[in-house]
Amino acid sequence: MSIRSKIILVVLPLIIVTLVLAGTASYFAAAKGITRITQQFFSFKANELQKYAENQWALLVENNYSGRPDMVQAAENAVEVYAQSIILSDTELIFALDGEGTVVMATSEAAISADERAALLGLLEDAEDDLFNAAIGGTERVIRAFYFTPFQWWVLLTEETTAFYRDVDSITFQTLIMIGAASAAAVLMLLLLAKLLTTPLGKVVKTMDRIISSTDLSARVEVEYRDETGQLAHTFNLMIAELEKAYSQIKRYAFDAVLARKKEQRIRQIFQKYVPKDLIDKFFAAPESMLVGDNRVLAILFSDIRSFTTISEGMPPDDLVNSLNRYFSGQVDIIMNRNGIVDKYIGDAIMAFWGAPVKHDDDALQSVLSGLDMIDALQGFNEAQRSLGKPEFRIGIGINYGTVTVGNIGSERKMDYTVIGDMVNLASRMEGLTKPYHQEILISETIYGEIKGTLPTRLLDTVAVKGKTRGVKIYTVKRSLAGNEERAWALHNGGMEAYYRRSFGEAAAKFQEVLALLPEDFIAKVLLFRCKNYALTPPPEGWDGVEVMKTK
Repeated sequence: MSIRSKIILVVLPLIIVTLVLAGTASYFAAAKGITRITQQFFSFKANELQKYAENQWALLVENNYSGRPDMVQAAENAVEVYAQSIILSDTELIFALDGEGTVVMATSEAAISADERAALLGLLEDAEDDLFNAAIGGTERVIRAFYFTPFQWWVLLTEETTAFYRDVDSITFQTLIMIGAASAAAVLMLLLLAKLLTTPLGKVVKTMDRIISSTDLSARVEVEYRDETGQLAHTFNLMIAELEKAYSQIKRYAFDAVLARKKEQRIRQIFQKYVPKDLIDKFFAAPESMLVGDNRVLAILFSDIRSFTTISEGMPPDDLVNSLNRYFSGQVDIIMNRNGIVDKYIGDAIMAFWGAPVKHDDDALQSVLSGLDMIDALQGFNEAQRSLGKPEFRIGIGINYGTVTVGNIGSERKMDYTVIGDMVNLASRMEGLTKPYHQEILISETIYGEIKGTLPTRLLDTVAVKGKTRGVKIYTVKRSLAGNEERAWALHNGGMEAYYRRSFGEAAAKFQEVLALLPEDFIAKVLLFRCKNYALTPPPEGWDGVEVMKTK
């Protein structure tokens, strides 16, 4: 978009808005004044008619003729004649309705339908000397009404709405014409002014285009005016002269920059296979920060292939490597698609974490969903293994959530971007516990606190892993429950509450119900056995339900 267009787009709305506001203000002032005068005149005529009718009735009363129907009729006729005398246009209509809605007086024919009559009677009850609108004979009219008690009339002074607001409509039309004419004049003047201001700038642009297309830095702009545009042309000429001197240096810098970018791209392509992309971006943004560790709350996942030693002994090395590569490829894609970072491969095990170098609000949930996805993906992998005549893989996954130290750990010659700390060790122990507890996935109580209510979970035990005295609650988790599982898991969790209250009989009954629903459930069998033993030989005072593990 040209500068001329921008000037017009900026200034023109200001001019037009000003004109519109001024015209609108004038219109509303004039319309309001005319409308007020018209309404006052309409009300004045109604008051005069009402006074005349009251005078006619007063004459009847003073002369004791109020009881004579012929005299009352004469007075009504006089009111009708007076009403006709105050009509100023062919569109005005004055008429009266009795209590039934029948037209008893009219200055001209008043063709009122039954629906219009019913609507009028309803409006008259709430009129309270105000103007209102209603349809009479199919025409919308402005109405001023009053009730004359001696005759028991509703007297209505009406005017067609279009005639009543004719002057206002005329003002509207004239205002629009004035605003349109003023806007057109403003546009014309603005175009001339914009052309005057932008012509010198256009010459600068043309010279610049010529320099760009021909790389001829000897071109100059003619200085026409002794104002800001002339100063701009002079400055432009000075700039081109300096650029001409520095052209060779600029080319050298550009060449060096291209080489540096190519080198950076090659480095990124190589190291993205070993280091997370987010970490590489962080390194190029702030290389000096790479040796600084950081304490963060992360989700850590360990995954291990069961009986891998036995599997490896029965497979040729090349088949084993191919199977592992296909297994790792699918598992790593799942982790990375859920914003996870693959920390390292430990033989056949995978270590991954969520929350660094970029933190997300749902890191804990994404780590659990990754674990469930990895278990689901294993089914497809095993189908391929069976079709190739290769052994199937079984995995165990442990996930923990807590504060760890994350950063580049190592020396200047060899570094790993990794996490260390007690929470990492606990995640590894969680993976190890999947074996004795016969589960594919275990999560810690800290993970449970983050995903509670999002996925179905089942409390399995409180465990003090090897080397620790403090117990940690461990849970298993599924994406959804099928068949009897939902009822069984609810009973199991209720049984765990009774178990920790030392109500071993109640807990045993619930675990027995779980086994009725899931006869092969390993955890229910283990806990039922514990409850029966504790019922016979209660644990000592201070027992907190912690199972101390002797092995990793």
